Amino acid sequence: MGSVKNLSVVEEPTESKSGFGLFEFSDRYSVFDWGEMPDHIPNKGSSLAIITSHFFEILRKRAIPNHYLGVVVDGGTFDFNKIDKPFNTIKVKLVRVIKPEIKNKLYDYSVYKNISKNFLVPMECIYRNSVPEGSSFWERYNKGEIKYEYDITPNVPLERPILDVSTKLEETDRYMSWDEAKKISNLDSDQIEEIKSLLSNVSNIITEETKRVGIINQDGKLEFAIDDKGFIMVVDALGTLDECRFLFNEIALSKEILRKHYRKSKWYKEVKKAKDKNVKDWKSLVKIKPEPLPKDLKKAVSGMYQSVANLISGKDFFDVPSLDKIVKKLSKLVD
Repeated sequence: MGSVKNLSVVEEPTESKSGFGLFEFSDRYSVFDWGEMPDHIPNKGSSLAIITSHFFEILRKRAIPNHYLGVVVDGGTFDFNKIDKPFNTIKVKLVRVIKPEIKNKLYDYSVYKNISKNFLVPMECIYRNSVPEGSSFWERYNKGEIKYEYDITPNVPLERPILDVSTKLEETDRYMSWDEAKKISNLDSDQIEEIKSLLSNVSNIITEETKRVGIINQDGKLEFAIDDKGFIMVVDALGTLDECRFLFNEIALSKEILRKHYRKSKWYKEVKKAKDKNVKDWKSLVKIKPEPLPKDLKKAVSGMYQSVANLISGKDFFDVPSLDKIVKKLSKLVD
């Protein structure tokens, strides 16, 4: 079980053959790498399943390799366009998840030197079309760790998108160079360039679809795998409010709403202090638990997820107010 998704393995993947399983999107949420937070957001899981299915269907039509096999409703598997009621489960191909070992408190990726097919690539790939306020990017940029040919202003579109990469299977995600990503995953230069190309193409697809409904696609993350034939494919989820940061009427449509709320808490201050110590078991240093969301904020965030699912899918899965009304409410509650 992940912090926000449940995985049911129907057929285990092997070294030579993909398996398949069911992704159940839950109403749980997670911020600041904490894991499951103390309460749930109604219909969040169904909203995420609807949005990611919409985008996977587009990838399928455009012949972009991915692990999506269909929507699961009442025990059957269907194309998304045949479904007109909310659902929270999709069927997917599964590959092996091979975790690096820890030796002398460092992650050892040498296991990847002996595999070439049917495995999750151990990195998370990020596209940045603009840089939102609150992004972890700013800390690295202000330290000079990231160079760009022009000054970068929050929320202003970049002249050239930035393609970023971090670890995926470590205790806390760690940004790295593409050269290091190539080294730890044992991919060749052509495979890294293909991943970058797919990252850009999928970013453009998400931008096209969100622009259609007045939403700006600021940034997002994708995961990749090598399938049982040795080809790269898009996996996990894409285009959702948990994978992306969207902007609507200058209001963030993403988990940033939740982060803003919790940054004001004593719990967050302890989390930050613990993370700054840069130890694997930083959570054990946090002596207080996060508080549940206020009822009004939880209701508004739930409405945000549902309204975006309706808009992007072009279907009225949920009976909720317009996104314009919801973001006005969110703005008052958070700011």
